[in-house]
Amino acid sequence: MTFSGFPSRAQATAIPNVFFSDVLPSLASDPRAAGVTLYAFVALMRKRGFPRYISAAELAADAGCAAYLAAVGAPADVATVDAALRQARDAGVLASVTVETADGATEVYVLNAPSDRRGLEAIRRREVDLGRVVAPEGRAGAPPGVYALYESLVGALSPLVADELAEAERLYPPEWLEAAFREAAAQNARSWRYVSRILERWAVEGPDHAKTERDPSGDERYFAGKYGRILKQRLDR
Repeated sequence: MTFSGFPSRAQATAIPNVFFSDVLPSLASDPRAAGVTLYAFVALMRKRGFPRYISAAELAADAGCAAYLAAVGAPADVATVDAALRQARDAGVLASVTVETADGATEVYVLNAPSDRRGLEAIRRREVDLGRVVAPEGRAGAPPGVYALYESLVGALSPLVADELAEAERLYPPEWLEAAFREAAAQNARSWRYVSRILERWAVEGPDHAKTERDPSGDERYFAGKYGRILKQRLDR
């Protein structure tokens, strides 16, 4: 059957351009992951309310997704869809949390964007009750999310601060974020500005460095690391 073209005023799905430039190439080797990720965008954009989330079972029941998987020779079952969603999560497109109900454990997925991550934190704090949150295997002691840390130290989030927290979560390891918030609390300095200054200092000197001034040897050591290029750009602003 030949596609006859798009109708006028067809419904559309908004997908960030950075997905096509930075993420899709990394999924191209597995057509299951690439296709299911695109269907996940569609399913999430159809959602109303807060938070927007999907499950593998929900997506496996989607006729379009099932037809796509059949076309690439993959079974259109929950296990296949869940494996593809996990790849999308590992690629940074989605974020997830596992919840347990009377029917068993289910992983729910949200878009990896600031407002949707706040929704994930709401699920973890049981403000949105989808069931008991289960810690992922091997991550029972994982640090809490940056939004939960902020709200426990400072208070309610504003949209501007939420954007800054999202950038910090991208720049710094989770362990640094938790330790910086704890240090600020110990100093009774309950502000994001104080926490961000701690993180910027650690980016140069290391999290256990006693100095508060920039150390040239620290520059070379930390700017060469995983976060070096991004951190140097931020510190040079």
